[in-house]
Amino acid sequence: MKHLSSFLIKLIMTTLILWVVLGIFFDVTLSDILLTSFILSTVSFITDVFILPNVSNLWATIGDFGLALVGVWLIGQGLFEGNFSLSDASLISAAIIALGEIFFHHYMKSRVIDRKQYSAPNTITLTNRMQTEFSRELQEEEEDK
Repeated sequence: MKHLSSFLIKLIMTTLILWVVLGIFFDVTLSDILLTSFILSTVSFITDVFILPNVSNLWATIGDFGLALVGVWLIGQGLFEGNFSLSDASLISAAIIALGEIFFHHYMKSRVIDRKQYSAPNTITLTNRMQTEFSRELQEEEEDK
């Protein structure tokens, strides 16, 4: 249930941002905005659930910025009609979505993702049961010489 409510928050946030940027300033139709928002929110939410517990908020936001930039641009190539710069629309949309993702990631880490899932990458746990290994073969070879 926590995942469903957080997905709906992400979907609403993305839809509102795309509606303001693409709908008001670039005159994209509402159906194209809803489809773009649903695709971006779904892919971004899946990556947030699996990747966010293992990376910092900065890297997750950078990844969401890149995903939104490429996603809006690729989806816009096929859907959006009009005489406007698609790269400008993608860049502005991605920047504002990335700002919203900063707050969304804090919400996900504090309310949705289990603390048990966090794992610091590349950490080694040492135990007290380690000991040095000695070899007799080296000593025997030296005595034979």
